[in-house]
Amino acid sequence: MSDTPARVAVIGLGSMGYGMAQALRRAGLDVAGSDVDPASVARFSAEGGRGAASPAEAVAQAAIVVCVVVNAAQTEAVLFGPDGVAAAMPEGAVFVSCATMDPEIARRLAARLEATGRHYLDAPISGGAQRAAQGELTILASGSRDAFARAKPALDAMAAKLYELGDAAGQGAAFKMINQLLAGVHIAAASEAMAFAARQGLDLRRVYEVITASAGNSWMFENRMPHVLDGDYAPRSAVDIFVKDLGIVQDMARSQKFPVPVAAAALQMFLMAAGAGMGRDDDASVARIYAQVTGTALPGGAG
Repeated sequence: MSDTPARVAVIGLGSMGYGMAQALRRAGLDVAGSDVDPASVARFSAEGGRGAASPAEAVAQAAIVVCVVVNAAQTEAVLFGPDGVAAAMPEGAVFVSCATMDPEIARRLAARLEATGRHYLDAPISGGAQRAAQGELTILASGSRDAFARAKPALDAMAAKLYELGDAAGQGAAFKMINQLLAGVHIAAASEAMAFAARQGLDLRRVYEVITASAGNSWMFENRMPHVLDGDYAPRSAVDIFVKDLGIVQDMARSQKFPVPVAAAALQMFLMAAGAGMGRDDDASVARIYAQVTGTALPGGAG
């Protein structure tokens, strides 16, 4: 076997993609990075990666392409838009799609790429920027055995937990949408509870201490409510992400005539936050909407 490290291209050097690219480099892989922001590419180059002027340049000799963009439309543009990578990837290379999207779109993109002799791995991610940088993501993946085998060096470097969820694209995306339904509902519920506690005049830090040791706790309460306690809404994961993801849940449910009223209510809270100008702020900003509507004070002057 060759001792030459696998060549990997990372398309999208945002908060998640940058950390994933660094984790790939630490694993000894040869990583090229591309992003619409030249400053991100320059930073990656300065820290030892290979910067590329375009996605097509990044993937030219890559066995594995990891695409870390926001949504299905951006993924399709990366693959098949102007300067798209589908034709620039070597035949037999694998495209690892990490964006959250409707499963039907994942299946459509996979079929279109696989018709060119390349492989597609439907591989949405969970875990946040810190775990991305540590190479400790959860990856919910589905695709052919060949796609998994070819992507293995990158998957091993990026994931603490890899779930192999099916032999065709779409299954990974479907699992991710179930996760996003729960995550969005839990953030909205946690925000509602914390704002309600503030309205009762309770010590919010004491509320956090008690709830995180009690049956009402959730991962999202434990992870997001410190942002409310600190009055710090710098985006770790933005409100607009859940506007998008819960919107996909609604579209999927409507097409299948399946009721999702709790997810629908959560979506309305994220829409309220986005409509109030908080779309790019941290998703815990839902608590600020509750505070504003009710005239309740939160830490940091929110409300």
